[in-house]
Amino acid sequence: MNSQDDVIYLDYLATTPCDPAVLEAMLPYFTQHFANAGSLHHPGRRAEGAVEQAREELAGALGVSPQEVVWTSGATEANNLAIKGAVRFLKEQGDERRRIITVATEHKCVLEAVSSLATEGFEPVILPVEPDGRLLPERLEEALKTPTLLVSIMAANNETGVVQDLSRLTPLVRQAGALLHVDMAQMLGKLPFTLKGVDLASFSAHKIYGPKGVGALYVRRRPRVRLMPLLSGGGQERGLRSGTLPVPLIVGMGMAARLAVIGQADEATRLAGLRDGLWQGMRQLFPVARCNGASASRLPGVLNICLPDGPEVQQVMAAVPGVAFSAGSACSAASGAPSYVLKAMGLTDAEARRSLRLSVGRFTSAGDVECAVARFGQGLARR
Repeated sequence: MNSQDDVIYLDYLATTPCDPAVLEAMLPYFTQHFANAGSLHHPGRRAEGAVEQAREELAGALGVSPQEVVWTSGATEANNLAIKGAVRFLKEQGDERRRIITVATEHKCVLEAVSSLATEGFEPVILPVEPDGRLLPERLEEALKTPTLLVSIMAANNETGVVQDLSRLTPLVRQAGALLHVDMAQMLGKLPFTLKGVDLASFSAHKIYGPKGVGALYVRRRPRVRLMPLLSGGGQERGLRSGTLPVPLIVGMGMAARLAVIGQADEATRLAGLRDGLWQGMRQLFPVARCNGASASRLPGVLNICLPDGPEVQQVMAAVPGVAFSAGSACSAASGAPSYVLKAMGLTDAEARRSLRLSVGRFTSAGDVECAVARFGQGLARR
């Protein structure tokens, strides 16, 4: 499961393989039960039932009501719907606040969504982070002194695995009377969390061993959060997200969410052990290597390493083709620019270009880690 053509896969933050149980659950809805979930005939009702069962499964994993789950095409759409939909609705209702706050290390889609709203008269505020990637509560509190519509904070970073302290940040947003949106794409199934005090939260199936092309947005009902839809159409998902529902993908996300929370604590312990073994092995190869975000709480399976002076990540990839890893977010890989996340944490361009993102997952074994370290040693020794 972990390798393709004998390549050891250490890029679980970018995407995860579809769990065989998830694939098995999806298959009948591609061929046997293929009806449109909006159709009124019996096959359509069967498809609708599968959608609602998946909604209940995801809601159960999140500890929320099924009525608070809205299907989307992924976390990018969910983030855009949450941020743009919420502030546009409030503006239309006559709300005079214009400030929208987010963090410099957020996913690109959040930063772009917030920044784009400046053309509509909103005030984007991008807060800096500490060298370990954390947002200081005092910095958020200061920014909230100006009346604010919405704050968007990623629960766990998609490059470093750094986990923000939402237990301290959430009350500040609540006290200020702003809405809180949390990008939970990397968090679900890895560490326990609560949506108490959160108004909007985004999720993605392909980060939890489900299919690509489907995600979800949690929209709090009490007190109710209102959104202006991004898409015009048939009014599916209670008018919040028009479009024919991809029943097989939704079934897959429901199953993936259910599996993600089963044995979560034991899996977190296992992944942390693999990560620590990987770090020890890499430190033996590169004694002065640094772990980016080491002093902060991090996801158990994530390691972001800054190598000493030497080859950049692209050169390391060429030298070690037998290990799949990355320099940062897959969404930003094509630009060739050094990671803006690492630069926001104070790394220089050169340091960011020498930083590797390694992430293990459900199908990674201790043998995979040992072999990966050996391949790094062999490949870089030949340079």
